[in-house]
Amino acid sequence: MTSWSIQQVAKMAGTTSRALRHYGEIGLLKPSSIARNGYRYYDEHSLVRLQQILLLRDLGLGLPQIAAVLDREVTEADALENHRKWLEREQQRLARQIASVNTTINALRGGEELMAEKMFDGFDHAHYKDEVEQKWGKKAYADSDSWWRSKSPDEQTAWKKRLAELNGDWISAAEAGMKPESNEAQSLAERHVEWLRGTPGAPADTKAYVLGLADMYVADDRFAANYATASGGAAGAEFVRDALHVYANAHL
Repeated sequence: MTSWSIQQVAKMAGTTSRALRHYGEIGLLKPSSIARNGYRYYDEHSLVRLQQILLLRDLGLGLPQIAAVLDREVTEADALENHRKWLEREQQRLARQIASVNTTINALRGGEELMAEKMFDGFDHAHYKDEVEQKWGKKAYADSDSWWRSKSPDEQTAWKKRLAELNGDWISAAEAGMKPESNEAQSLAERHVEWLRGTPGAPADTKAYVLGLADMYVADDRFAANYATASGGAAGAEFVRDALHVYANAHL
C-alpha cells in the first residue's frame, strides 16, 4: 500500500508537520508506520481520517469534539457523506453570496441603481429573519441582527465555534444513546439555554422561547440538519428537543 511521509502529507493538506505530530500524540491521527529513523508515514486510511479532521475543524469543532465524532461506530464513507452534505449546503450559500456580490459590482461599474433586495442573498445573519419576526417580533430580530453586525470577524468566528462545539456535543450525546433526562443531557440543555440567553433579542419569556425553538429544531429541516446523527433522520433533533423540554419545564 502506498504511504506518504509526514512532510508530504503536511504539504498536500496545507497543514504542518508539528500539527500532525500533535494529532498523533493525542491519538487523533496516528501514523500508519514509523521507520527506524523515527520518520512517520501515513497510508490511504490515514489520509481519509485527516480529511475528516480538517473538515470538522472547518466546522469549528475543537479537537476533543472531533475525536468524539471520529470514534463513533460509523464507516468512513458514512461520515464523509455527512460532511459532504454540509459542504454542499455551504457551497450553495457561497454561490448565492458570490452572485449577489457580482450583481453589486456590475451595478457599481455600470452606474446602475443597486438592487437592495438582491444584495444580501446568502448572507446567513438574516437566514431566519422571517421566522424570528413572526414568532418573537421585529424588535427581537432587529436587536439580534444589530448585535451580530457589531461583532468583529474574530468575535463572529469565536461565536460560531462555540455553537459548533455545542452542536457536536449534542450529536455525540444522541449517538451515545443518552436519555433526555440524564445528567449529561441536562448539562447540555443548560449550556444551550445559556447560549440562547447570550444573544440579544431573546424575549423575556425564556421558557416559551426555549420550548418554541426546541419544537422548531424538529419541525424545520434546516434546524434539524444541525443535529443530524450518522444514522440520519430527525433522531438527533428530537433528542435535543426532548432534553430542552425537560430542562425548561424544570428550571424556567
